[in-house]
Amino acid sequence: MTERKTSSTNYRNQSFLEEKCSLNELLDLVSKRWFSDVLFCIQEGNNRFKLIKDDLKYISDTILSDRLKLLERYSLITRFDFDEIPPKVEYSLTEKGDELAALLEQMCEFSDTLMAEVVTRRVAP
Repeated sequence: MTERKTSSTNYRNQSFLEEKCSLNELLDLVSKRWFSDVLFCIQEGNNRFKLIKDDLKYISDTILSDRLKLLERYSLITRFDFDEIPPKVEYSLTEKGDELAALLEQMCEFSDTLMAEVVTRRVAP
């Protein structure tokens, strides 16, 4: 993935927000397309690249690889390389990954309720 220019206003704004509160960095992370889907996929037991790819049929290999690296960089998943040919890699959630998945599940439930209320208000005469 291309990195943002450090001289851009967008970069400076994001840096300011992240320094102000670490929640801003977490929100930026989890708002990346496919991030939570990959996390949930691993939580559900799809622990190999191909299994995740099959479950998330529209994700590109590049994005899936990037999201797995991000999850690993933030210690939300662990990567286990088997010493065999052909190479075999499996992913699993860490304790922090489980904790984040639980929080995101609560946010999904909240979102379902909130969005249903919004739709109801739009439809009401």
